[in-house]
Amino acid sequence: MSRTLARVFAALLVAGVAFRASGRADGPVRVRLATTTSVEDSGLLEALLPAFERSVPGIRIEALAVGTGKALKLAERGDVDLVLVHAPDLEEDFLAKGLGADAAWIMKNDFVIVGPGNDPARVRDAGTLGEALSRLSQSGAFFISRGDESGTHQKEKALWKEAGGVPGSYLESGQGMCATLRIAGEKGAYTLSDRSSFLACGKDLGMQILFQGDPSLENLYRVILVNPKRHPHVRYDEAKRFLNWLVSEEGQQQIGSYERDGIVLFHPFSRSIQQAPPAGPTR
Repeated sequence: MSRTLARVFAALLVAGVAFRASGRADGPVRVRLATTTSVEDSGLLEALLPAFERSVPGIRIEALAVGTGKALKLAERGDVDLVLVHAPDLEEDFLAKGLGADAAWIMKNDFVIVGPGNDPARVRDAGTLGEALSRLSQSGAFFISRGDESGTHQKEKALWKEAGGVPGSYLESGQGMCATLRIAGEKGAYTLSDRSSFLACGKDLGMQILFQGDPSLENLYRVILVNPKRHPHVRYDEAKRFLNWLVSEEGQQQIGSYERDGIVLFHPFSRSIQQAPPAGPTR
């Protein structure tokens, strides 16, 4: 999926156009996917979609990269057929409301705290995640938040809540991960990033990974299909074929073999579908 096509898709949604995923008799069925930005920024999506379309001819995935919060809003309105997201609390709420049909965790990586190489807050020396956050709060160093209700922003808010509140020198970018990393790099500030986005677009900004490895920084990615009982027009059957491929041996191998500079960015989660409470198709 090219960035140009994604931008056209986004423009249609913003304009309120009823963009229905329908294929011509002589062309592929088009399935609309709203996905977290890290999957696109890392290059994984560009590797996965052609592999799927070779394996399952006749279906074309049209992807829109947005934060998880926005992706779930699009799904709630029936503007997309499925989502690929990474904010468990928001996902569980979405499923509890009966807005999703089938769901499966497909892969995982982790979040990391990144910042300037000279590390004025001495985050690198912290022994625990709590200590790292405390050092950030007490140092007066700037922390740049995405502030966009994405999965990364959801995780960050939960971490600051546990730590007792955000630091005083706290700015929200309101943008995606790569843009937020650029701002942090320009300001010599810290931020929370998923590892794949940092490796894809943060390494040339004078920033380093300063804290990693805490179990609570695990980052799980899940695919959820829009419930066709709520939105009968969605391409449920075709979207389900994409989900099934992602959790198949072929799909999981594609995820696990994707590398950047010799580093695997995402780790396959499982080879078996984990169903959400069944909503079932309308057909």
